Amino acid sequence: MRQIARRPYDPAQLVFEQSAPGHVSDRLMFAVYPTPPTAVCRIAPLAQRLRTQLSLRGKPIATERFHSTVHYLGDYAGLPPDLLANAREAGSAVKMKPFQVTFDRAASFDTKPSNRPLVLRGGSGEKGGKGVEGLRNFHDALGHAMQRVGLGRWALPQFTPHITLLYDDQAVDEVPTEEVSWPVTEFVLVHSLLGGSSHVPLARWTLG
Repeated sequence: MRQIARRPYDPAQLVFEQSAPGHVSDRLMFAVYPTPPTAVCRIAPLAQRLRTQLSLRGKPIATERFHSTVHYLGDYAGLPPDLLANAREAGSAVKMKPFQVTFDRAASFDTKPSNRPLVLRGGSGEKGGKGVEGLRNFHDALGHAMQRVGLGRWALPQFTPHITLLYDDQAVDEVPTEEVSWPVTEFVLVHSLLGGSSHVPLARWTLG
């Protein structure tokens, strides 16, 4: 039986209670992005190679949208102003030095029967390996800051560092890849326009 990567909990399945069905259009999240050279010269070509190597049909996502979500803050019909203010306060409260992150595995997330995300992960073990230890520590630090400003419902302890490359119906077993590494020196509060394939940075913070 094939072993497919699993997330213990997928917060992206949550929807803000006040958003009417069919009208949710705005997602808010904290994320880190690879440096432009890493995205263009390493991740994008790797996504294309994996697509060919694994006989996938899904198209890689746009290079400028390669990212690792650190904390998801919900889907809405228009972003609530109080949420934005609290998110900005939490981001400003984080004090942490820059760190290196390294991804070296690819696998499907078994979150649904079709259109599964193919993702880069760090290491082959359940803990994700030392390559993403800094990202895990940052996730925890940001989560504590979120709790202090009233965003505790979104500060979930479960976290699987990853970068989504593409979506495909085929399930892919974990395979080793070349290392993709970069120094994380900033993080971003992102407004994702659902259905529009667009990320709008609302605030940036420099680490250190």
